[in-house]
Amino acid sequence: MKNYYQDFLIRDWVQSDRTRAAEVISYVLSEYGLGWEPKGADQDVLRVEECYLATGGEFWVIEHQSQLVGTGAYYPISRGEKAVEIRKMYLLPSIRGLGLGKYLLQQLEAAIAERGFRQIWIETSSVLVEAVKLYESNGYTPATGVETTRCDRVYVKSLVNGH
Repeated sequence: MKNYYQDFLIRDWVQSDRTRAAEVISYVLSEYGLGWEPKGADQDVLRVEECYLATGGEFWVIEHQSQLVGTGAYYPISRGEKAVEIRKMYLLPSIRGLGLGKYLLQQLEAAIAERGFRQIWIETSSVLVEAVKLYESNGYTPATGVETTRCDRVYVKSLVNGH
């Protein structure tokens, strides 16, 4: 993955991004009063190779003027039908409201469809108001069965004919 949105570069994660990606995510979590869980819900950020790359998923980072400002990822999951879960979609506050989140979501969906997956699941928390609004306005419907402790919402979207 290497793509531009305005002057933001969206690219594949590389090993040297590990610490910076973790910092972006823990910052955004703390902004909303949620905890960073390196041994729980966030261990995948520290183990991108085994959690994403080795399982058929992808992990992307967003750069702006050489600074890492956001992340987005997905990996295959066993629930649902030929399904993935979109995870770790986080943007620093300074870059929100530019349409970047919607663009990132669309790019993730396109990559997922291209790989032949049929369903996308997303877990989030009600306090992440912008995220909830983004998912609901892009065709994600509420579902049940939240698996992550800090999350209280789960959404699903079916890709019809790969879109």
